[in-house]
Amino acid sequence: MSKLRHIALSVNDPWEAAKFYEKAFDMERVGETRSELADGVYLSDGVINMALLRYKTDEMAGEDRGKDYVGLHHIGFWIDDLDETHKRIENAGGRHFMGSVPEGENVFYEVKYRDPNGIIFDVTENGWGGAEKDSAPPNATRED
Repeated sequence: MSKLRHIALSVNDPWEAAKFYEKAFDMERVGETRSELADGVYLSDGVINMALLRYKTDEMAGEDRGKDYVGLHHIGFWIDDLDETHKRIENAGGRHFMGSVPEGENVFYEVKYRDPNGIIFDVTENGWGGAEKDSAPPNATRED
């Protein structure tokens, strides 16, 4: 089963936005990015990774939204098999938006799609910093 483990918000100032979520919800800062795509901060509650991103171009943000769009940008699923998931997405009416698996070992990637309503989501087999693929069921006890 695929697990929702990543949410990305497009914000004007990722560092200021991070301060809010750290203070209001005790989220932990697990990383930062300064890439061609966007600048941003990654937070986690221990299970879900949340990216606070400032996109650099309209193209990278998705031309229909543009780089100045503020709000929920996309969600992400941590999957087991990219090829199988790609087929399932297309069969369900989704379409590829951007991204592919880069060459090399232990390389982070996300492949982005749009659902039939145009909502952007991404998939990866590698997960996100601070996210946990499988968490204990609510009533289970954890042995540390």
